[in-house]
Amino acid sequence: MAITEKNIMNRLYLVAGCLLVFAIAVVARLVDIQMVKGDDYKELALSKTEKMFTIEPNRGNLYSDDGSLLAASVPKYEIRFDAKTVSEENFQENVGALSDSLGVLFNRPSSYYRQLFRKARANGNRYKLVARNVDYLDYVRIKQFPLFNKGPYKGGFIETHRVVREYPLGKMAARSIGYERVDENGYYTRVGLDGAFGEQYLRGKEGKRLKQKIAKGQWKPVGLDNIVEPRDGLDVISTIDINIQDIAHHELLAQLEKYQADHGCVVVMETNTGEVKAISNLGRTSEGKYYEKLNYAIGESHEPGSTFKLMSLVAALEDKVIDTSTVIDTEKGRYRIYDRVVKDSKWGGYGKIPVSEAFAVSSNTAFAKIIHENYKETPGKFVNRLMNMGLHKKLELPIIGEGKPVIRYPGDPGWSGISLGWMSHGYEVSLTPIQTLAFYNAIANDGELVKPRLIKAVKDGSKVIEYFDKDVLIPSICSNETVSKVKQLMKDVVEKDYGTGHRLYSKSFSMAGKTGTTQKNYVAKDPDRLAYISSFAGYFPADNPKYSCIVVIHEPDKSVGYYGADVSGPVFKSMAQKIYATSPIIDEVKGKAFVEDELDAEYQSYYAQVQKKYSQVPNVKGMCGMDAVAILENLGMQVEVIGNGKVKKQSVNQGTAINQVTKIVLELS
Repeated sequence: MAITEKNIMNRLYLVAGCLLVFAIAVVARLVDIQMVKGDDYKELALSKTEKMFTIEPNRGNLYSDDGSLLAASVPKYEIRFDAKTVSEENFQENVGALSDSLGVLFNRPSSYYRQLFRKARANGNRYKLVARNVDYLDYVRIKQFPLFNKGPYKGGFIETHRVVREYPLGKMAARSIGYERVDENGYYTRVGLDGAFGEQYLRGKEGKRLKQKIAKGQWKPVGLDNIVEPRDGLDVISTIDINIQDIAHHELLAQLEKYQADHGCVVVMETNTGEVKAISNLGRTSEGKYYEKLNYAIGESHEPGSTFKLMSLVAALEDKVIDTSTVIDTEKGRYRIYDRVVKDSKWGGYGKIPVSEAFAVSSNTAFAKIIHENYKETPGKFVNRLMNMGLHKKLELPIIGEGKPVIRYPGDPGWSGISLGWMSHGYEVSLTPIQTLAFYNAIANDGELVKPRLIKAVKDGSKVIEYFDKDVLIPSICSNETVSKVKQLMKDVVEKDYGTGHRLYSKSFSMAGKTGTTQKNYVAKDPDRLAYISSFAGYFPADNPKYSCIVVIHEPDKSVGYYGADVSGPVFKSMAQKIYATSPIIDEVKGKAFVEDELDAEYQSYYAQVQKKYSQVPNVKGMCGMDAVAILENLGMQVEVIGNGKVKKQSVNQGTAINQVTKIVLELS
């Protein structure tokens, strides 16, 4: 009996000891949690229920040179309802009026919203979706609706928003206008103007907003204010002229379709300032349609062919190895350099002709002979002359992806005894279209090489933050004497009956330039793979150049045509005539202050319009079409545009209630 009682007591002591040890462990753990790791666990708990979210700022707008929108950031709001924070009295008193207001705004039965709110109330839903993709003006109106006007706590009103980038020109100049995108890993993709000036000007600064985790993994904003307010980006005024851009786009598109070409580009530049007024890049899809596929004008470096004869001619004239009157024997259209033969497009050649005529007829043999025979003993002299004119350097444009020029030096990989002859007429060298154009523009500009410029000013609202003037890369690429001579020769290309561009001549309009027809894939020696690049570079008017322009079209259908004068030349002529007709060129110099005042007036007009809160259709007559489209689309209307320019007529009268309008037609002229 005593033994049994003793065993029981021992067991009780053991159990009591275990419980004591367990209690001590629990107390120690609690002390550790509260005193030692309390802050860590509290932070962990908060991280699972509260989290700091980034608020994207409104990206700055991108404008054309006259203040028309090229790219704009438009906030799109999502409206939600927290059914738990609203008192029963407030809910019952206001839900009917709130439902009526939403029904009118979104053209839905009031009963739809009554059922939505009552169901959310019954289920205790704290994040019920009411509307998404709401524009700013409707968002402001919704905030004032009954119940929602009591705020997030008493009225259950919750809003979140995202910023959407919109492009009023649509697909036109899409690659040049560009974009900036960031992936989930924080890596940016930057394209065109929007990408080039994003980080420095357009992007703005992110804000911070605290949110609380609620049911089903959703996050609800905490409080009324942001922890850090976002700072909107600055606005950028580009050099693009939307009228010239429209002309360039449609002229290029028509010619690509006619010749069933693979792709092409056009650049128009203001001669004196280097301002790029239009840049169009169109590539062909597998369905035979064309769109802004890549920025060929800036990124695609290729052998320029005969347009490079201008560079060779300037070098030879500067080194005084020839003059324009020097007679060259074209060797019956065949000129041998070691084991290779340079050929003219005309069978039998052009006989003995002066250099001036050799340039106009674009004789390959004449130029190969000029450069090879005058520089074969000192090839570095010719290359140095090209380099002194800046042809081996990038233009360092702000748009990402500028192609690298190739000008080989004796001894470089790929250099051989035939290099001089082939370089003379645009082979074994490589330039992008805009690099070629910069050189032609320098000739039009009396020798001054200016950097192609894509931006005029940066603004914060109405305040000019920075103004950009022309950037001179080389004050003079050659002597005035040489400039004068080659200007005349480029006029001869168009005006002389024997010039390769004589079919482009017009008595009522003058222009100067050079044709180019480059063989592509010639190394493969497969006739089926042989293709061509057709180009025309020049300026207009010939005697007082206002604009320079280059047209490059790749791989036109050989059965339709492939010579530069036939494929690219007509695009140049048509564009030049239309630009000249719509922008009369007069001897007037606008001062910087005048230009800025004029631009500021355009900008202020648009800025004042977008700040207004509308309940009725505004009067947009007389406004730039792109600005009118942006304002009306932000009001929730579908806009159809006929023509281009300024608004002449609108299909819906001023003063019509916005909630009664779904579509409006604008006639531009």
